[in-house]
Amino acid sequence: MVAALFLWRSWRPPRCFPWRRVRLRSLGATARLPVARHFAVCQYRLYTLPLGAEDGIGGTDVEKETDNTRAAPESLFFQNGQVRLHAVAAGRKDGPVVVLLHGFPEFWYGWHRQIAPLAAAGFRVIVPDQRGYNRSGKPRGVRWYALAELTSDVIAIADQLGQRKIFLAGHDYGAAVAWSAALTHPQRIARLAILNVPHPSVMRHFLMHNKKQMRRSWYMFFFQIPFLPEALFSANHFRMGTWTLERSSRAGTFTCEDFAQYRAAWSEPGAVTAMIDWYRAAFRYRAHFADRSVRVPTRILWGERDRFLAFEMAVASLRYCADAKIVSFPEASHWLQHEQPARVSELLIEFFQRS
Repeated sequence: MVAALFLWRSWRPPRCFPWRRVRLRSLGATARLPVARHFAVCQYRLYTLPLGAEDGIGGTDVEKETDNTRAAPESLFFQNGQVRLHAVAAGRKDGPVVVLLHGFPEFWYGWHRQIAPLAAAGFRVIVPDQRGYNRSGKPRGVRWYALAELTSDVIAIADQLGQRKIFLAGHDYGAAVAWSAALTHPQRIARLAILNVPHPSVMRHFLMHNKKQMRRSWYMFFFQIPFLPEALFSANHFRMGTWTLERSSRAGTFTCEDFAQYRAAWSEPGAVTAMIDWYRAAFRYRAHFADRSVRVPTRILWGERDRFLAFEMAVASLRYCADAKIVSFPEASHWLQHEQPARVSELLIEFFQRS
């Protein structure tokens, strides 16, 4: 109840609320829309605008991609045991495979600004909805979201694509899965790119011994409570989800269209519980690594204004890597690939093409 009151009192309306000025590309005009009509337009655009289209809400210093970075990905499905995994794919089918892993509370759309640039560079780009998210399977039971299970999905995708090695990038919890894949299956990962999540040993140490990080990660502990996190996240048309994205990012990062995409994904039956079960599994099923050293060439990209994870965790991760480099973004937040899409794409392409 205390958490609920805190969230309610500290909430402020997102930038796409109807009293904000919203430019409608399809109409070529700027207008103030009543509530019902505004959200109807958002819902309409969810199905009709190309991926990567921008709303252009307000003034912003967030980097925007140009029209030639839009993607028209295809849908694919993979199978890992009883779990069916949906993914979008783009690029030449004989190109080297890049797998992009999203984090919480996103889905494949979290990488939509990187798909076309990577495909244009000659890569076969695979962006899965990780298990529990959007159109992928949502097995019941916390144990199905343990890190070992999540990692097995990545290897299953590589196997079904016939790839001995893949290039792997992850953001947020997707980065934790990427770290795990590099630690447990180093022979399958050609190069590893990490966005704003530290090495698992660093994460565990800071959560246990750093009070500042404990406070930043309060939501991980809150998610251990049954039922209440799902109720709060889903209330008022997923207000907590959009509020989190809005408040922890730079102004203008997420648009009305983006929020419509996320709400549609969160509305999938069982999605919210499955998403939160990732955090419950992290506490109940600790990952064990025989060797904590990452021997895969690694690039760590980090937005220094991350409200959830301290930059010093990125620096501490270097001691666990045989070949790693940090590229920091002093003005970027946790949502790095959204705020600096072109630069992130450029760095990924440059790093993966070195192989």
